[in-house]
Amino acid sequence: MDLLAAFWAYEQALAANDLTGLDHWFLDAPDTLRAEGDTVLVGHTAIADFRRGRGGAPARVVERVHVVRPAVGVGVVTAETRRQDGARGLQTQVWQRTDAGWRIAAAHVSAVAVPVTVPDDRPDPAVWRVAGPLVASTGQGPLAQVRTAVKDLFAVAEQRVGAGNPAWLAEARTEPEHADAVRKLLDAGAELTGIAQTDELAFGLAGTNRHYGTPANPAAPGRITGGSSSGPAAAVARGRADLGLATDTAGSIRVPASYCGLYGWRPTHGATPNGGLLALAPSFDTAGLLARDPVLLRTAAEALLTRGDTTGPITACMVDEELVSLAEPEVRASFEAACRALTLRTALPLTRTRTGAAEHLGEWFAAFRTVQAAEAWEQHGAWIARHPGALAPDVAARFENGRRVSAAERAQAERVLSDGRKALDAVLLPGTALLLPATSGPAPLADAPPDEVEAVRAATLRLTCLASLAGLPAAVAPLLRVRSLPVGLCALGARGTDRALLDFITDSRKPAHA
Repeated sequence: MDLLAAFWAYEQALAANDLTGLDHWFLDAPDTLRAEGDTVLVGHTAIADFRRGRGGAPARVVERVHVVRPAVGVGVVTAETRRQDGARGLQTQVWQRTDAGWRIAAAHVSAVAVPVTVPDDRPDPAVWRVAGPLVASTGQGPLAQVRTAVKDLFAVAEQRVGAGNPAWLAEARTEPEHADAVRKLLDAGAELTGIAQTDELAFGLAGTNRHYGTPANPAAPGRITGGSSSGPAAAVARGRADLGLATDTAGSIRVPASYCGLYGWRPTHGATPNGGLLALAPSFDTAGLLARDPVLLRTAAEALLTRGDTTGPITACMVDEELVSLAEPEVRASFEAACRALTLRTALPLTRTRTGAAEHLGEWFAAFRTVQAAEAWEQHGAWIARHPGALAPDVAARFENGRRVSAAERAQAERVLSDGRKALDAVLLPGTALLLPATSGPAPLADAPPDEVEAVRAATLRLTCLASLAGLPAAVAPLLRVRSLPVGLCALGARGTDRALLDFITDSRKPAHA
């Protein structure tokens, strides 16, 4: 078979996601290379693992092919490609003739930017409630010139908190000073680029808002961003901000980080300041961050953390396969490939273990939802009672669940959560990271039926509630791919080990997929 025929055979295998065929065309050698963006996969095994976890490449058309033969038995093929969304890319391969025929010894795929549908000069109201810049950077400090989107729950001096609801905004006072977390980032040199949207009163995980719209997800066109930190996530994913200051009660940083291909950090409960933050469920609320760059995430986290870690670095990783089984099958396959690549890259041991969390998860999850809903009603029930019809039906139903919680039910749920915290503290020792998928699957379609979105929400909450109920730190990295859609890998650490966990994610920042 000649070189071009081999190239087209490879293209057919790629279009069909024929894993056997793709393995056949890549040279079976330890130094075979595949590169994309800032990631290089080395060796036939690593490349095969990536393909098995990816779930197929985006559909595309090869428009032109260029061939150069620099030496006998060597060919360089460059293909110009066009995806279905109109984005263009380049694929360059170095082919080597072997006794078995032509094989790919090295390949490079250009990163393809997804076109942004909103013009640069028109702020998207589904992303921004107030577009700025509102406070200029001082030009000094570790966050100098870092454009920061602030979730519309944090007080911003001379602005009102809108909380994702026009009726709330209409009655809100003008804030006299910045929330503590906002002030800390500004003191570190950040620019306050604008106030970004949230799900209503932050009681949601979808990122949809019937009043302001649903932000577009540039990492997964046609799909939701996830919430309730939808605005900061969309702003960072689109490149309109470098950093998102957000909150996480039940997964509101981790879910949009997973759906939008971002890095995210939920701190140890109480490790970052909550002064000037509109609460939802204070036992679980925490202020954290979203970013495209893990080094920036780590730098900004340092500006927010109120105390130091008391332990050393992450030295071992754990996987509980019973917890991983809560994710969709394609997510599980990509997760396994990512874990192998991650532990190889970091040279850390990976232990397969039963933490016991899965055995008690149903009870813990029910208790978490009970206490979260009760606290949410305690915070906002009086306002909701005065404003019938002000909330979307699904959000109103969550608050109504909280109204119905009796004192005895809440006390029992709190006892269950106390036991859960003790159990997780006994498993997650300092220096250990528990790895699991950040969400049960990739982002649902924006026009998916409400019952489907709710089912995804419930499945994902079973993964996110562990860090929330125990007040543990969690960091998300965009290391998984499912049908070319991003899904995050989440690392949970022991209480108070935020810096160690962020160092682990920073050192592991190169994605396991290409």
